Amino acid sequence: MTPETVLTIGDKALELTILLMGILLGPALAVGLLVSLFQAATQINEMTLSFIPKLLVTVAVLILGGPWILGQITDYTIRLYQAIPGLIG
Repeated sequence: MTPETVLTIGDKALELTILLMGILLGPALAVGLLVSLFQAATQINEMTLSFIPKLLVTVAVLILGGPWILGQITDYTIRLYQAIPGLIG
């Protein structure tokens, strides 16, 4: 196995990680921004007001997108295991 192969495997793993975390963190970021705008407009400074909506949105995204996320991780793992004979020899 060459160093380029190891870097390619690591690169694909990082790409998948960034994609999946972006799907989870993007909606939470958007909701946090909206809640922050609401807090700035109303001058309400409550810490839990921003935490609870982000938590609910993240749970909703996990429920709705969880099967797709799990499928992506499973597909990557299966492809990686199937590539092992070619990587060794």
